[in-house]
Amino acid sequence: MKKNILFAICIVIGAKVTIACNPTPTRVKGTHAPGQFCSGDLIFEDNFDTFDLNKWQHAVTMAGGGNYEFQWVVNDRNNTYASNGILHIRPTLTSDLFGEQFVTSGTVEIPEWECTDASNWGCKKTGSPSNPIPPIRSGRINTYNSFGFKYGTVEIRAKGPTGDWIGAALWLLPIESIYGGWPASGEIDMVEMKGNTDYWDPGRNNLQVGAQHIGSTLNYGPRWDVNGWSSTTASRNRRPGFNEDFHVYKMVWTTESLQFFVDGERLLSVTPGSGGFWERGGFGWTGLPNPWVNGTKMAPFDNEFGIILSHGVGGTSVFSDNYVNGNGAKPWVNNNGRAMADFWIGRSQWKSQWELHTDQSHFQIDYVRVWAL
Repeated sequence: MKKNILFAICIVIGAKVTIACNPTPTRVKGTHAPGQFCSGDLIFEDNFDTFDLNKWQHAVTMAGGGNYEFQWVVNDRNNTYASNGILHIRPTLTSDLFGEQFVTSGTVEIPEWECTDASNWGCKKTGSPSNPIPPIRSGRINTYNSFGFKYGTVEIRAKGPTGDWIGAALWLLPIESIYGGWPASGEIDMVEMKGNTDYWDPGRNNLQVGAQHIGSTLNYGPRWDVNGWSSTTASRNRRPGFNEDFHVYKMVWTTESLQFFVDGERLLSVTPGSGGFWERGGFGWTGLPNPWVNGTKMAPFDNEFGIILSHGVGGTSVFSDNYVNGNGAKPWVNNNGRAMADFWIGRSQWKSQWELHTDQSHFQIDYVRVWAL
């Protein structure tokens, strides 16, 4: 018998079936994680025939995340819903629900049991002309409680949004930050995209960096201001843009490497080597302790991560002040202290492009699937 042939042997005893199969390094946790599985098994799937709120949990906060984005993420079927087998994550105007005056003078207080991030006025805020209530409502959903995994193959079919200053992402974060706060416990950005249709970087020969551009990145480092992402990132440009149709994004995560693909074409491959990500990031000069000294060479990418699907708007680091937007100048400056206020004041530049009553500004996901290695 050849040793490289894999066998699954079923032993039937009465009505009981015992399955012995090839072992897999894949590990899972969560309410929707399978109890038993074999190498190659489909271990998580959502085709969005319905929107299962037991599979997907919502972030609910005005904090804006690490990029200080301009949306208030909510658990609202106006912003996250399934229709005809497609999940839609959709932006709406806060003023459409509460009135324009509310954005600059109203008060929002999210109950403590519901709010997921209190930083940066995330749970309670009174708007002012210079520091308004987030003028956009949108969605960010995750599988932190229902499904986390380490090592496996992820495939997500999605269509990017269209509209200036909209960003969307398929990404993963650790269920437990066992190596410390971000980015010490890692972040996997499977794909990030923007909705601007005419947006370019004059410093890179007018490279299109809007809807025609996607990127994959690993974030890791011993401290928030020491991040090795620049050695683990890659991007791809394509016309028509990634907002024009659905594309299949795939990640293969093994005990040796992480690889990222779009429509079967490899975008990024990261193999850390025997020195792990400490050596890969070149962090020896920092004098900081290695947070992964007790992990495997894949640390911090050697623990269970949850899947995140998000739709964002604006922010103070997502859209460079140095890039050029052909549909009209960016209406805010990132670090002048009133970025969100100026974005809202300048809404005549972007609002009409979003086509809020069609699906143009939506982030659309056809399916999410994860297989064991």
